[in-house]
Amino acid sequence: MSSKNHLPTAAVLLALFSSTIAHEHHEHVSEDKLNAPIDSILWIHIFLQMIIWGVLFPVGMVLGLSKSRWHVPLQSTGIALTLGGYFLGHSHTGRAFPANAHGTMANVIFVPLFLQLALGIYLKLHINEETIRPWAVRLHSVVGKSYPIFGWIQMLFGAIAIGGYCRGDNLGQCLAHYIMGSGFIAYGTIMAILLLVGEAWIRRSQKSPEWWDSWVIMLWGIVNTFTEHHGGGWSHKDMQHTVMGVLWWAGGILGILLARNNQRTVVPSLIIIITGWAFSDHAQAMMISTRVHAIFGDVLMMAGVTRIIEISFITPKYAPLPDSASTDDNHSDHTLADAPTIGNTGLMQSVKAFRHLPPFLLVASGVLFMSATDEELRYVSEKLEMDHVTYILIMLSLAFLIYAIVVSCIRLWAVSGRNGGEAPPPDGEIELAPTNKWYSRVPDAEGEGEMHVIGDDD
Repeated sequence: MSSKNHLPTAAVLLALFSSTIAHEHHEHVSEDKLNAPIDSILWIHIFLQMIIWGVLFPVGMVLGLSKSRWHVPLQSTGIALTLGGYFLGHSHTGRAFPANAHGTMANVIFVPLFLQLALGIYLKLHINEETIRPWAVRLHSVVGKSYPIFGWIQMLFGAIAIGGYCRGDNLGQCLAHYIMGSGFIAYGTIMAILLLVGEAWIRRSQKSPEWWDSWVIMLWGIVNTFTEHHGGGWSHKDMQHTVMGVLWWAGGILGILLARNNQRTVVPSLIIIITGWAFSDHAQAMMISTRVHAIFGDVLMMAGVTRIIEISFITPKYAPLPDSASTDDNHSDHTLADAPTIGNTGLMQSVKAFRHLPPFLLVASGVLFMSATDEELRYVSEKLEMDHVTYILIMLSLAFLIYAIVVSCIRLWAVSGRNGGEAPPPDGEIELAPTNKWYSRVPDAEGEGEMHVIGDDD
């Protein structure tokens, strides 16, 4: 798409946006309006924006990372549809909502959208190649990668607005559940990327994945230690949450020390297991809340156990460490450079399949924790009269969908743009490079489609 085609599109979108921004939000809404049914226009708005921000923009971001020619058309379509969804969200009848974060974010979110559009147009002009353009490229990349984050936050705000949650005294619990739950989902997503296509990045960084994990856990623990108690007397929940913060920064420090010089360590996994145990045995006011928290804790513990198995027995064989590293470090049983080698057998396929367990279980635990606030569970129990089994099954179904989108985006990156050439590999096989394949055909009886061991020399 040429820059000439971008200019009238940008002018139209900016003009339309300036007219919609004047929409008024009412601070006070009558009880009848608050309890009115959701009309069809609002449902269209909800599903349209979910598709745009949950699927379309992440796919467009991936196509941008792979330098696909479909990146610009897809992102431009997403921006146009977002504006259409914005109109729908302000033209529905039926239920009305008091001023909320979702409405505010709906205006804020257009800043990165139009910044990305403006940067895209500028880059198409190919001017100031040696001065401004390199910085514009970096900013364009950063803004584009922020789309999934903005979209996730706005979808959460939308769900909160529909339910009327997180007001008054419930705000603190909402923040704790939604932030930590989103953190587990992000953790699982990043882990999936590292395990499936992140070998080259790990080689370049010369840091084991657990080194990064430990830093995040330590910093998160420090924040939790000083934010869980808000003055007054100490409740048992304040004590548990604060001590859990201490557990995280203490364990994070140990993990950082053990993961130095590219060492593998199971400390982050142990912290995940202990955290899961604490939540599974965490006293709750309602029975359904106790059950949901217990399943969340169990799933989180399973994520930690499977991660320990992956680190200890299914570690890929990464490139050797730099010559400057000591001999002892280079040949440690737990370094990235000296992992067990698996031959060209069906066992390699089992290894690849197992690698999906830790990240998926982290995503599932995040979804379960986000769905375990008192307001949500009270609504499910009292209004919907739903038992905990049905509710948990619904949340796990959502976790499967989220992880399916994650894996699809990873696969798309591997076969699109500069990674896939003019056309995808035959039979949908992902082949990143001759020495960096994570997926191969299942071998047939004649021995065709042999597996490629990651890190072996061709």
